Amino acid sequence: MATSWRDVFDLPDQDGHAAGPADAGEDATGGDPTEEGRRGVFKRLRESLSKSRAALQAELSSSLFEQLDDETWERLEEALILADVGARTTADGVGRLEAEVESGTLSGGEALRDRLVELLAEVAGVEGARIDLRRRPAVIMVVGVNGTGKTTTIGKLAWHLRDELGLSVIVAAADTYRAAAIEQLETWAGRAGAEIVRGAPGGDPGAVVFDAIAAAESRGVDVVIADTAGRLHTHQNLMNELAKVRGVAAKRLEGAPHESLIVIDATTGQNGLRQAQAFAEAVDLTGVVLTKLDGTAKGGIALAIASELDLPVKLIGVGEGLDDLRPFDAREFAGALVGA
Repeated sequence: MATSWRDVFDLPDQDGHAAGPADAGEDATGGDPTEEGRRGVFKRLRESLSKSRAALQAELSSSLFEQLDDETWERLEEALILADVGARTTADGVGRLEAEVESGTLSGGEALRDRLVELLAEVAGVEGARIDLRRRPAVIMVVGVNGTGKTTTIGKLAWHLRDELGLSVIVAAADTYRAAAIEQLETWAGRAGAEIVRGAPGGDPGAVVFDAIAAAESRGVDVVIADTAGRLHTHQNLMNELAKVRGVAAKRLEGAPHESLIVIDATTGQNGLRQAQAFAEAVDLTGVVLTKLDGTAKGGIALAIASELDLPVKLIGVGEGLDDLRPFDAREFAGALVGA
């Protein structure tokens, strides 16, 4: 069954204590609990990963696992690395497959392909995959380099929070360097039914986040989502500023930001892994939003990030529509990637 939007979040119960995901019977598109609806979600995910899957299946032919020898494992490793699964993650996964075959617990053919999907899902299923919204207001800080789709992701997330969970949202326009970024976020806030707190272009981004949290507290708003200026992870002064913005949030509200999500463009492949490493040092990341999966053959980067950084992929973007931002389901992702 596809992961639903309610499965993604840790929410407070009516007494203000942490509650598990609500049993709303929804699928990841937000409301079709039928088997047909769940198949539809998986079909769209498969379509979005078609380029990555084609790259893999060029090597993972039906005959690959018929004769298991050194060449088989080498070809499998090459296929996974080409899909940007990552050298270490690939070596670990293929090593486990080979060991299970040698011990007699696993045979070839479809059984081996199915086991490959299971192992990839294990790699991607990092602990802490849910998004923490237990505080009121809950504060989500969104970071990343330019062009990854941060502002669009924020708008879509705000829309789903309101539409799927009935939560009120304020978006903080803390990217004060670009007037266009503020205007874009304002447009998305209107579409999502969210309020917006903005400052003057060129102003202090920390002050915008401070004011947004204060506004949420005074108005009883559930969630604050803070946009931040896109910056290259190699620019240390900008990374230091990002750490200061986080510090302002923490001073204004204990524990804030409760989530720090990095948006990574999947088409950048292994460079996305390096971006996550650099941003993690500045803002203590809690998870990843992986965008533009529909336009790349490097979908395996989701597995590399989860495995090598122990950082969960929480949401994925597979297109331009509101419903094309969706919860990350490790098992379905691995199956769509391999074609199982």
